[in-house]
Amino acid sequence: MSEQNNTGKKNAAFRAVGDFFNYSWILRNIGFFLFLAVLAVVYIANGHMSDNRIRKINETARKLKDLQYEYKTLKGEMMFKSRESEMVKAAEPMGLMMDTTSPSRIKLISRKKVIENN
Repeated sequence: MSEQNNTGKKNAAFRAVGDFFNYSWILRNIGFFLFLAVLAVVYIANGHMSDNRIRKINETARKLKDLQYEYKTLKGEMMFKSRESEMVKAAEPMGLMMDTTSPSRIKLISRKKVIENN
């Protein structure tokens, strides 16, 4: 007898759900179901787009980091090669040598003296 009550309750529950989801109810709400389907597609597409954008941002950040390392390396090399001692070493094979004499000063003769002499 208790088995019949349990199956009767189960059948009543299925009947209540079946009555709620009948064909006419589904037809009345087909627009809402389509809206939910479109919303789900847009949600999934948005997730894919954000994943791709994050991937591109990470790739750009990695490239930027590589370029920064390259810049720092080249800057260090340039600073080393532009030192006076390195410049002298680089110029020796070409036959150029460092001038050991001090520079001479050029004196400016004022224009008034030049005009008075003429």
